[in-house]
Amino acid sequence: MSSVQPVKAKKSFKHATWEWIKSLAIALVIWFVLRTLLIEAFRIPSSSMERTLLVGDFLFVNKALYGAELPLIHTRLPAIRAPRLGDIVVFDSRTEAGVNVVKRLMGVPGDTLQMKNAVLWRNGVAQREPYVEHVDSLTDTSAPEMRDWQVNFLLPGVNRATYHPTRDNWGPLVVPPGQYFVMGDNRDNSYDSRYWGFVPRNVIRGRPLFVYYSFDNESWRALPFITAIRWSRIGYQPR
Repeated sequence: MSSVQPVKAKKSFKHATWEWIKSLAIALVIWFVLRTLLIEAFRIPSSSMERTLLVGDFLFVNKALYGAELPLIHTRLPAIRAPRLGDIVVFDSRTEAGVNVVKRLMGVPGDTLQMKNAVLWRNGVAQREPYVEHVDSLTDTSAPEMRDWQVNFLLPGVNRATYHPTRDNWGPLVVPPGQYFVMGDNRDNSYDSRYWGFVPRNVIRGRPLFVYYSFDNESWRALPFITAIRWSRIGYQPR
């Protein structure tokens, strides 16, 4: 009997190890499928969406809503619906490769957009935007890149020779087919479509589901990711 027990013990160990490997493999496959097709984690790195989203918010993003992209073959699955006006969207940065950005969708294909004294006008109607934050309303800045791209989409009749857009005054311009115009809710402190142009439909990745973790990284306390957790924001669904 004593010569049989070590053999049984060895087989039992191999069986347990194999079962553990299979369980781990299944878990990794499930995680890969979920991350690729359904949801993905995202961290808010800047203040451009305050008050809606804060620096230190960690989100789950719904990738299936707009049609998840299959890796390697770069083909999209059918979307549940198209991006809509007012959606908060996560998309590939238009200025930094490999970086994801989150903004609010403020213009869809065919819209005529204009900003006058920090008020957004869409198709000739001033927009009511309760989510917008203004932190520097006295300074209306400009940047050369604004004019460089905007002159190509201005309405006929606008004098392109004298056109000099600023952060709070630009347009009117028309959103072309297959493109979207996005802006940050922190309107005075957001590097968005006003500066670098439209967002193509094929780079819009998803829409935030909810905040699963949040902490104040400017807290004076040690280890803020533990001591400065924003408990009230956990489960928050940005709208």
